[in-house]
Amino acid sequence: MTTVGIATGAGRGMGLDCARRLAHQVDVLLLVDRDGEAVAAAAKSLSEDGWGAVVEPFALDVTDRDGIARLADRVREHGTLRAVIHAAGISPTMADWRRIFEVDLVGTALLAEGLRPLATAGTALVFFASMAPMIAGVDLDPDPEIAAVLDDPLDEGFLDRLHDTVGSDIENTGLAYTWAKHGVHRFARAEAVRLGPAGARACSISPGVILTPQGKQEAADKASMQRLIDRTPLGRPGESDDVAAVAAFLVSDEAGFLSGIDILVDGGVLAAVRGS
Repeated sequence: MTTVGIATGAGRGMGLDCARRLAHQVDVLLLVDRDGEAVAAAAKSLSEDGWGAVVEPFALDVTDRDGIARLADRVREHGTLRAVIHAAGISPTMADWRRIFEVDLVGTALLAEGLRPLATAGTALVFFASMAPMIAGVDLDPDPEIAAVLDDPLDEGFLDRLHDTVGSDIENTGLAYTWAKHGVHRFARAEAVRLGPAGARACSISPGVILTPQGKQEAADKASMQRLIDRTPLGRPGESDDVAAVAAFLVSDEAGFLSGIDILVDGGVLAAVRGS
């Protein structure tokens, strides 16, 4: 049986570091990124470095349902879906509120929908969320009306319903990002329930302040990011591989009874913030 892994956002940053680690767990690894040149270069580098798997680039925008169907077909051509680490996403400084939801939450749901028929015993998926909802306290007492909308991200009128429910505040990209990532937390739990009967698992992972190019862009734009770094008990921001190591564990056989949970990788900053 040929096992197949997928790493999204794999052209750079955390997605690429996740791909490096996932390459040791599968026979064939599909690197997914909307930047075709970047993901082709990443695949070439991983292949030349001998990371283990046969590595293949796959240019794809995760909001493209037809493209996701082609990705699923490619998995079938190779073998059996073993692991998915979905790191693709955008942050508050990168787009408007609609695009943030489309990529971070709707894209997650579309990818899961397209790959769900391939899930079998031993398949594991990890969806990238964020510590943002927890820092904001959204996870403690989510508004039930907003939660009900977030729980149906593939509804045709999802964004309009969300705007009607939250109001114009949702146009603030920081708030949009927070709610989108809370939606990913909720989606991962629901997906774990859906996949369980097949013997498959789903979890989410929530990075803290991580020194990727995207993280540095956010830190430069917001003084609050530096304050979080200053309050991190471990005394440093995270590195990309800090997160990749945890993601790789979550899809490994050693994590075979973990499903429906979120793992926070933040150096202890949430504990410091909530404990104060």
